[in-house]
Amino acid sequence: MPKRYNQQIRNIAIIAHVDHGKTTLVDAMFTQSGVFRPGQQLDERLMDSMDLERERGITIAAKNCAINWREVKINILDTPGHADFGGEVERALSMVDGAILLVDASEGPLPQTRFVLKKALERDLTLIVVINKIDRKDARPEAVLDEIYDLLIDLDATEAQLEFPLLYAIGRDGIAQADLATQGENLHLLLDTIVREIPPPAFDPEAPLQMLVSDLGYSDYLGRLAIGRLSNGQAKANQNLVFIDESGRPRPLKVTKLQIYEGMRLTPTDGVDSGDIAILAGADNIHIGDTICTADAPMALPRLTVDAPTVSMRFTINNSPLGGREGKYVQSSKLRERLQKETLSNVAIQTEETAERDTVLVKGRGEFQLAILIETMRREGYEFCVGRPEVIYRQEGGQRLEPMEKLFVDCDEAFLGVVTEKLALRKAKMTNLVNNGTGRVRIEFSAPSRALIGLRDEFLTDTKGTGILNAYFDGYGPYRGDFPSRFTGSIVADRSGAAVPYALFNLEPRGHLFVQPGEPVYEGMIIGEHNRDSDLNVNACKEKKLTNIRAAGKDDAVVLSPIKPLTLEQAINFIRADELVEVTPLSIRMRKTVLSMSKRHTLRQKKAKGNG
Repeated sequence: MPKRYNQQIRNIAIIAHVDHGKTTLVDAMFTQSGVFRPGQQLDERLMDSMDLERERGITIAAKNCAINWREVKINILDTPGHADFGGEVERALSMVDGAILLVDASEGPLPQTRFVLKKALERDLTLIVVINKIDRKDARPEAVLDEIYDLLIDLDATEAQLEFPLLYAIGRDGIAQADLATQGENLHLLLDTIVREIPPPAFDPEAPLQMLVSDLGYSDYLGRLAIGRLSNGQAKANQNLVFIDESGRPRPLKVTKLQIYEGMRLTPTDGVDSGDIAILAGADNIHIGDTICTADAPMALPRLTVDAPTVSMRFTINNSPLGGREGKYVQSSKLRERLQKETLSNVAIQTEETAERDTVLVKGRGEFQLAILIETMRREGYEFCVGRPEVIYRQEGGQRLEPMEKLFVDCDEAFLGVVTEKLALRKAKMTNLVNNGTGRVRIEFSAPSRALIGLRDEFLTDTKGTGILNAYFDGYGPYRGDFPSRFTGSIVADRSGAAVPYALFNLEPRGHLFVQPGEPVYEGMIIGEHNRDSDLNVNACKEKKLTNIRAAGKDDAVVLSPIKPLTLEQAINFIRADELVEVTPLSIRMRKTVLSMSKRHTLRQKKAKGNG
């Protein structure tokens, strides 16, 4: 039986690098398609629904919405632009037939664009290219178009994929135009292009219901929600269905509620046609990758696969003297439960039990993805400790392989020496250098993934905040040898108490401090970075001995250097293998894994004897 097409529906994803304007463009598409009534009060960046997304100005989770244009429903999926959230990208692309590639008219296609675009080309999606922000003073749309062609050719795009429709846009003003000479008035041209160029979803009219679960949601009233596109057949409310799990076994499912997207809202419906994206309630133990189908014809679709994780971190309970004071959820059972919940809705995250009872190993696509997970849990009231990110190695043919990154650096010529020196120390190899005579250089490196852990902060310091660093995963390569993660040691408190200004003032020459006067400290807590490569145990609670020669308050007014609070990413990047970050809803502290100074000394001696 020949395939049929649902002409009333288009499913598209929006692909762009971080901060190239896709969420702003979606806002304008909402407004111009009539989703909102005139004069309605709107938030900026509606698709950035998480607090973290609004704060950082990035998309973290792929999200769905729908608009209607000329009697055609357009389902839009906003995909993350960061390679660490690749699991989100793969889920989103499994539901669409085409993609809008949005590129900044000044910056051009950057590495994260490349990552998502490669996934889209592998799925043979139809492309529409939109060069955005053409009103920028430094816009160079003609050169950027050449770079887009170069990128597509480099990614082995077919002839058909290279014949893409091209539009120019100012997303902030809600304008799209066919060429640079003609001034646009609205986004009608873009919406018409989507309806005309993106193929409608195909289905087999004789086939029974099949729906691949590409995403999961949760409702306090309905429980777990399965989200996916209907490949074939129709879904109806209160229908008795089955879902096929990873083992291939059909399990019962009663559709308690059926919903579709209208704008940003979920709207109840009695039935959903082939090609549309549906939200089904009624299966509490369904997972991403399962297929929903009828009981009399259970046929599984190919499971959703994502790239394997490359970085792991240890999550453990907070057993410090200050543990349990600031968090709502502190037990290991609560921590496990929350991490397990994350794996259900995020296919790129995996958990693994360890030999230690209170520790869980969490694997992800990059340190940034895990840092976002930690920050999210912290805001939910969880209190726990995390270890240093570690890359996941492989063994093939007796050879040790490690994950590699393609690293792109854009910096001023003056910083070229210090940047290449730092990266050479981290076993990175330069593969290309471009100097256009503008005062800035672009350098490409092949670097181990572990070289990037803690690199960003150092890189921004070295380039005085003017450098741009981007990377994407480039497969596995032979292990390149050891290199130090940090050239400095830690200043560690040797007793519990409150930090005293007099003690901190006398410690300042020894390194850079992290604590303010009056802050609680405990034995084993890291209170600063030592100038030398060894750890230094200090008494941060030491007060000045009083004499009868001068007044008691004479030396109280010591002037300390201002201390900038540590961010979560800085703390994760700073710690060594024998250190942990203590994360609570109110504080971020660093500490030694073994708190007792005498025990650490004993372990060091044993290690030295073992090496000897």
